[in-house]
Amino acid sequence: MIKMTKWRTLVLATIGFNFSFLIWFSFAPFTGPMADEFGLSVAELGLLASANIWLAPFGRILTGWLSDRWGAPTVFAIVLAYVGVFSIASAFAQSYTVFFVERMIVATAGITFVIGIQHVSEWFEEGELGTAEGIYAGIGNAGAAGGALILPRVFGESWSGPLFESNWRAAFFYTGIVSLLLAITYFVLGEAAKSEEKRQATKATANLKDWLYTATRYGTVVLALAYVMSFGLELSMNGWLATYYREGFNTNNLVLASTFAATFSVAAGLLRPIGGYVSDLLARKEKNILPIFTGRYREQWTFVSLCFIVLAMVGMTLAGLTGEVMLAVGAGFVVGMGCAFAEGAIFAQVPAMFPNSSGSVAGVVGGVGTVGGIVYPLVYAAPLMPSLHTGYSVVAATMVPIVLLCAWVFQPHIAERATTGGWIVSSESPSGAPTDD
Repeated sequence: MIKMTKWRTLVLATIGFNFSFLIWFSFAPFTGPMADEFGLSVAELGLLASANIWLAPFGRILTGWLSDRWGAPTVFAIVLAYVGVFSIASAFAQSYTVFFVERMIVATAGITFVIGIQHVSEWFEEGELGTAEGIYAGIGNAGAAGGALILPRVFGESWSGPLFESNWRAAFFYTGIVSLLLAITYFVLGEAAKSEEKRQATKATANLKDWLYTATRYGTVVLALAYVMSFGLELSMNGWLATYYREGFNTNNLVLASTFAATFSVAAGLLRPIGGYVSDLLARKEKNILPIFTGRYREQWTFVSLCFIVLAMVGMTLAGLTGEVMLAVGAGFVVGMGCAFAEGAIFAQVPAMFPNSSGSVAGVVGGVGTVGGIVYPLVYAAPLMPSLHTGYSVVAATMVPIVLLCAWVFQPHIAERATTGGWIVSSESPSGAPTDD
């Protein structure tokens, strides 16, 4: 068929992940009509946004390891296939309980992130990893924006199709069909690695002993927590912002509220390659931008990006309290920008630190990172909050301990052994585990 190269592999993985993100958050533009049909409160919508992430932590950890073991094309195709089936099924659900469970399964589309990370890392050299992974994840994450911009326009409030009178049911049905077609495409065209030697080197580390070792190293743990406050935050905002702009500012127009929300997704997605590129650039040029971590170039950029997120989240609250929706939309864009930079920086570090275990480590980092997407929506919608604007600052406060832990691990004398030093599991390297950073 088509001879795969690293750039064709990047395009294939990016298309697959972009659509996965679109179908993952395809419920967000339709929370209004779904709430009307099933009789849901704002708090229940917050729970639905949280439930959209519940299966992701375990799913990402498992599929990261499976990608190392069996190759990304096979695993990616399997996930896209069952996601498509359950998306189609959710379009016919009459009971909210059945609908809730089916959409939880559809939401596991988000686990494809680590599959694609592993796939791209098997084709690119270390000096290009940050940029390549940034392009993959950035354009892929923008699928959430595509869903917010495209779906409510294609499946508008006046929708009356051949199968469904409800616009959201039609959206879930047809996106499920596309998912099945993509599954076939990925399985047929994808190749697991650039060479058989690379494929076997990765496969050799895909065992429980090596997984436990890499999962408990300082570098893995701290990057996973950093991903909670960047990608976990992005997930929470993707599922919540359409509701926030509608309820917090009385923006009752479904398309307008979704468009406001999409500005965040655009920033969080399309700017992510910048985060990876800057990490690569600083590492190549050996440029210090934060002298307290002298010589740890990638770590410096990651730390700066994490601090930016904390400040931006406080700004989100302040903007919301003004009552000016456009100011809040602008603040949301800035938060998305911070998420993009941090995520790109983190996943420039992951494959560079663990070249033969990128799927397993990406699974841990990506899986743990999704926890933010579960917890943060519950904070935003908590009845105890004085207003819908307050939760952002509360979330920012919870991020401070993570930033402090990163500061400790990023110290040069600790960072240099971040792939060998760790917690719980013995620091003695098992066979096949990486010993450098």
